[in-house]
Order: sequence, then C-alpha cells, then structure tokens
Amino acid sequence: MRYLHQYCFFAATVLFLLSCSSTQKVVMDPITVSSVRPGANIYRGSYTRLTDIIHTKLDLKFDWDSSHVIGKAFIQAKPWFYPSDSLVLSAKGFKIEQVALVKKDDLLPLKYTYDRKKLKIILDKTYTRDQKYTVYIQYVAMPSKLKVGEDIASSGDRGFYFVNADGKEKDMPQEFWTQGETECNSAWFPTIDGPQEKMTQEISLTVPSRMVTLSNGILDFSSDNGDGTRTDTWRQELPHSTYLTMVAAGNFTVVKDKWRDKEVSYYMEPEYAPNARLIFGKTPEMIEFFSRKTGVDYPWEKYSQIVVRNFLGGAMENTTATVFFDRMNLTKEQYLDETYEDIVSHELFHHWFGDLVTAESWANLPLNESFATYGEYLWNEYKYGRDYADQFGWKDLQTYLGSVKAKDADVIRYNYADREQMFDAVSYQKGGRILHMLRKTVGDEAFFKALNLYLTRNAYKTAEINDLRMSFEEVTGQDLNWFFNQWFLASGHPVLKIDSKYDMATKKVSVTISQQQDLSKVPLYRLPLAIDIYKSGKAERKEIVLEKQVQTFSWPSETEPQLINVDAEKYLLAEKKETKSLSQYIFQYSHAPLFLDRLEALQGLEVFAGEQRARKTIVMALDDRSWELRLKALNFISKLPEGERPEVYDKLKSMAINDTRSYVRAEAISNLKKFFKDRNNADILMKSASDKAPSVQKALSEK
Repeated sequence: MRYLHQYCFFAATVLFLLSCSSTQKVVMDPITVSSVRPGANIYRGSYTRLTDIIHTKLDLKFDWDSSHVIGKAFIQAKPWFYPSDSLVLSAKGFKIEQVALVKKDDLLPLKYTYDRKKLKIILDKTYTRDQKYTVYIQYVAMPSKLKVGEDIASSGDRGFYFVNADGKEKDMPQEFWTQGETECNSAWFPTIDGPQEKMTQEISLTVPSRMVTLSNGILDFSSDNGDGTRTDTWRQELPHSTYLTMVAAGNFTVVKDKWRDKEVSYYMEPEYAPNARLIFGKTPEMIEFFSRKTGVDYPWEKYSQIVVRNFLGGAMENTTATVFFDRMNLTKEQYLDETYEDIVSHELFHHWFGDLVTAESWANLPLNESFATYGEYLWNEYKYGRDYADQFGWKDLQTYLGSVKAKDADVIRYNYADREQMFDAVSYQKGGRILHMLRKTVGDEAFFKALNLYLTRNAYKTAEINDLRMSFEEVTGQDLNWFFNQWFLASGHPVLKIDSKYDMATKKVSVTISQQQDLSKVPLYRLPLAIDIYKSGKAERKEIVLEKQVQTFSWPSETEPQLINVDAEKYLLAEKKETKSLSQYIFQYSHAPLFLDRLEALQGLEVFAGEQRARKTIVMALDDRSWELRLKALNFISKLPEGERPEVYDKLKSMAINDTRSYVRAEAISNLKKFFKDRNNADILMKSASDKAPSVQKALSEK
C-alpha cells in the first residue's frame, strides 16, 4: 500500500447507501490530487540506474528534544553498468558532518556537493561495475524541520515521525515510526529513491532502555549501554527496495506467534496487547494460504505487525514489518463491528507482490497494489466463501465506478503529473477487478501457475507489466496482448446495453449486446463471457466472445426461458444496462447462485416496489445468506405499506438478537424502534442490551 491517502475509510457508497449503522470498509490508500498539473504528458518511465546500492548499514541515535535523527551510514555500492567516479544519493534537509571512503579500518575523506536534496560524492577513482566500494556518511537528519514546497512536496513526505517527542502530551505514548513510500526514506537516511533500487541492510537503533524497537529482518543482537539506553541491531539479508526500509520504537508489548519455523509477532501498546491474537491471530493461517496458493513459500525471515499512533494512513507493507494505524487498537467490543481483516490480508499479500517482486517504476504500481487488493478477495474466498468475497469485490467495483477521475486514467500510466496520483481507485480497486477477470479468462489452474512463474522468475527483483503478461503467455500458450492492452494499458471500461428476447415463431433465444462507451477514448473490448439460459429451473451455459460494437447471439429453444442470465459468472468490470420482467427478477433471486445475481435481482425488484410479489421477494432477503443483502432488505422495510409491516415483526425480533452480523442486528433494532413503537419491544431491547457491539449499542441509544 500505503493507505496514507485514502485507505482510512471510503464512504458508504459501497453499502447500498445504507444508514449510518452500516459498515465502512477500509481500503488501501488511494490519494486525491486536485488537478492534472503541467507536465502530465511527460513520459514517466523507470529511473535510470547509474549506481547499485548493495548494502546499507545504519547506526542511528535520536535527539528527542529536537526530533533529530543522528546517523552514521555505511553504503556499499558499485556502478550499475558504465564506469563511474561519483555517487549521487537523495538526502533531504540533512546536516552533513563527514563523508569518507572506507579503506579497511581507515576513512579517506571525499569531496562532495550538497543542495539539501542531493548529495553528490566524488569518489577516489573511477570504478567499474565489477568493483565495489563503501562510503561513510555522518549526518543529522531533521525531518520535522523540512519545509513543505521547498524540501518536500507535502507534510506527509517527512519519512520519520516522532510521537509526543517531549513526553508532555497526556495520554499519548512516546514513540517514533517511519513511512517510506513513495520516496520519503531519504528524509532520514541517505539512499537512492525509487522502487527500482534494492539492497540488504543492517540497522542499529539506540533508544531508551524502556522502549521496544522494530525494523526489517531479524533482531541480530541487543546490548545494554549502561547509561539508560540500549542498542538493538536488526539485519535483513534479503534484498528489498529502499522505500520498504522501516524503523519504529516505543512502549510496545510483543505477542509472539509462529508460522512453520518462522516468528510471527504482533507489537501493540500494553493496554491493547491482550487483544493482539484476536486482531492479528489469523496471520499464520493467511501466510500458509498465500504460500500454498502462489506456490511460493513466504520468502522473508520473519513477519511482524506493529500498531502505532498518528500513522498517516491505514497501513504500510514494509518488508517483514508492517505498520498499522491506531484504529487497529481494537477492544473486543469494537472487533464485533470491524475486524480490519482486509487490511491485514492486503499488507501480507504485498510481501509477495510488492516486496518480493516490486514494480520497477511508479507507473507500474498496480503490479503491487492491484495484487494486494486481489489478495483480500482471495483470502475472503478461501476463509468465508465466494459469496462473501464477491460482496467486497462488488464494493471495489463501485469504488472505481464512483470515481470520476478514475475513468480517464490508464491502469499502467506513464503520464502522471505526480507519482502520488498512482495511489487511486485505478491502481487498487480497478486493478483488483482486472486480475479477477484475468483469472476467469484463463482459468484457475493457469492463473495461479502463471503467478508462480512471475514470482519465481522475478524474485527479489523488479518487474513491469509485460513481465506479468509474458508469464501468462508462457503458461497458457496464448497471445494475451489483447487482454493486457485493453485493460492494463488503457483507460475506462465497457458500457454494455443488453437486450434478451424469445421469439415464439422461430423458437429462438437471442441476446443482443452493444458496447456504448465512447470509442474515441475507450477501447472496443473483446469480452469472453458466459450466458446461462434457465429452463425448468436448470441452467444451460453458453460461452460467447463479444468483440464487435453490436453483436447478436441466438440459440434454438422449444420453450421460453425462465431467465436469460448474461455475464453468468458476474466477473465483468463494466456498466450494464438491462431490463428484465418482474417474473424474471423473482426467478433470478431464487435460482441464480451468486451474490451478484441476488443483488441484481433485488435492485431490479425495487423498481417494481409497487407490486406485492416484488415486495415479498425482497422481504425474503431477510433470510439471505449474505449479511449485506439482509441489510439491504432491512432498509427496504420503510417502503413496505403499513399493512404489510406486521408480517416482518417476528423476523425483526429474531434478527435483532440472533443475526450473525452486528450491523444487521443494529438495523433490525432501529426498525423495531421506528416502525413498531406501539408494540411491546421491551424484552427484545433488554436482551439486546447485553450485545456489546458498538453499532448495536448506538441503535439502542437512539431515540
């Protein structure tokens, strides 16, 4: 991720525009940029690689009074290809105290120039790509003093954050943490910015003895300095991108778990640590699932998750050490409403897609974020079933469709004005839905075999979109340029008008589909899809490929179908315009198997709300297996004629107590209080008083 930008909460568009008692899903961090600035049409490719950082060793101390980072950096590097006599590093707003070349046990002073952003070091000679050298830099980083608009673009680019540094803020712990994405780590140690630069690292942190530290990799050793401080040294021996480097320290309790023989740990404030296993306890199962699903075992030394105060967004997938915002400091009661499990799965899946294989440029960011978003779907599908996963897949689609600017942006885009624009509903939600379509297009076996090839071929390296395409082509034996060109390398989506009919005279079923998107801006799509034709309650599947602006498909049928279900797998990323009869919507709700089948049917039935048959079917959804659709049915009760409301009273009482989802229980209580004031609800409300979910308590307290 980073959910700095909007991963916190996206508003309730995803929940049928329901009441305030409905859930608010946390999404991974799209950013909002107000306009396309000059330069938007400049090609934003991969950064030119002049130098390769092999290893970075940092020795860090901290001045809490001034919020300074006092650092010593040893950077081992070599020219990337062409001979070079200099090293250029990003270093934002530093005080440079010494620059030298490490020669065995000696430090040879080196000349340098520094403009508060770039440190250019003149080496002692010209080095070839086969020759390594180590540079020593002694410095003071002052992230809190970086000037917005001069040193950094925004206050969110400081990279290093002290929380309650002077210890005077009541009820706020004293801690620090870092946030490196996109190019913020150079605000606290000298490095080469960009996702393309990968290195191993060793970081020593000297902190007050009472504090607990965390960084990437494993804790190599810890030493008491005898002056009230301790130095912890963390080592990561596997290469990762420089923006994934992190450090944190504070008053944390470490709750240890394990996956196979690797440590899994949860860092939380002591007050919340008793709930660590409740909040993060599914992590080992997630690691096992993703390892088996990709065919690539979790590739890092350990996995830690830490909850810090005042984090800029929702979470950040620093290698082996994910940072979460303090909304994860959940009580057992709050966990009844929101688990934030999607954030946990999203950031974990990044450890394959983003950390192990990293997008080689910000233009290719969807190779990180689309996969992490789809990781949420995969986990939900495995753990809770397809119905549940499709609920959240549909919400992702609505988030993308609801974003006006998103429709004009290519998924892989080389013309962004600001790299932060890449963190949007295109890279996340649209990209995740595209991966789902790719899976449905090639089939499950080929999809996961291709992902395995992509991960193993590019492990600990970077990749671009064509690397993904070629992995899929090698596995499937197909030319998939058509899919990647129309979905990953273009903007927009299909707008489909669907007309289905049965001709009694010719005894034929026909389906006409027209693509109505603006073809001057959006591709004419090639769309393989399935159509289910229901007769005598059973579906007969027809596979078609839509590849023209208007196409008609027809099949013989002795009888009129009960339902013609276009896009039967409900996987298309598209706007669909289709009208069915009341009987067809009723049949679809009762017989078509998927969450989106039932959702589409309920949405269609609302148009027929004046018909009793439509209302009865919507009321049936109070027993739907999806809590989302039960909630939708509860919100329909306000539209029932007063004479029909008594028929749902007993059901509402049962739902208020027994429904498995807290938001549904809360909405049932709200309905009882609003529409059945004349009934004796005291027993139900008394039983509900023992329900600790905040949403339920809120519903009980409302007048």
